[in-house]
Amino acid sequence: MPVSEPRWWYEAGGTWKASLLSPIAAIVGAIARRRILNAKPYRSPLPVVCVGNFTAGGSGKTPLALLLANIIAAEGREPWFLSRGYGGKLEGPLRVDPEHHSAGDVGDEPLLLARAFPAVIARDRRQGAKMIEAMASANAVIIMDDGLQNPALAKDLSIAVVDAKRGFGNGRVIPAGPLRAPLAVQAPLVQLVMLTG
Repeated sequence: MPVSEPRWWYEAGGTWKASLLSPIAAIVGAIARRRILNAKPYRSPLPVVCVGNFTAGGSGKTPLALLLANIIAAEGREPWFLSRGYGGKLEGPLRVDPEHHSAGDVGDEPLLLARAFPAVIARDRRQGAKMIEAMASANAVIIMDDGLQNPALAKDLSIAVVDAKRGFGNGRVIPAGPLRAPLAVQAPLVQLVMLTG
């Protein structure tokens, strides 16, 4: 079950909590750094566009992923979504069927995406990409909804969505702050930053 983020990540009064959790955050940051920098990602023959964010929580990734899919479709290409399926109990890889699956099965965002274009969930993004390759045409484009920090699949374009009102909060890594990994490690992964709000 998803847990809401602490409000003090984005408020001035939570510095003692962030300081208390900073040793754990240092370990989390080091693990994330090693995982990202030492990755040997799978390179799909299909273009891969990733829409992610630097922090935990919502920032408007899914609406942007839908917008990109519509642009890609208007160009005559075949958009396919690839998602981890956060919040769902099924691990995949599997194609999301809005008539058959529930949000409890695949997560609410993949269900929303699958109502617009084909969507696959997979905890293992490499296997998800391979499933799309087997099902889609050679004209397809994979759009990852989230997964910026996931090094299993090489991306051709990565877009980070940042909530302009919340920014990076206190600038610390989880659990001391909202960053999923140190910003210095994440920033080189992206080619475009989009501000929302």
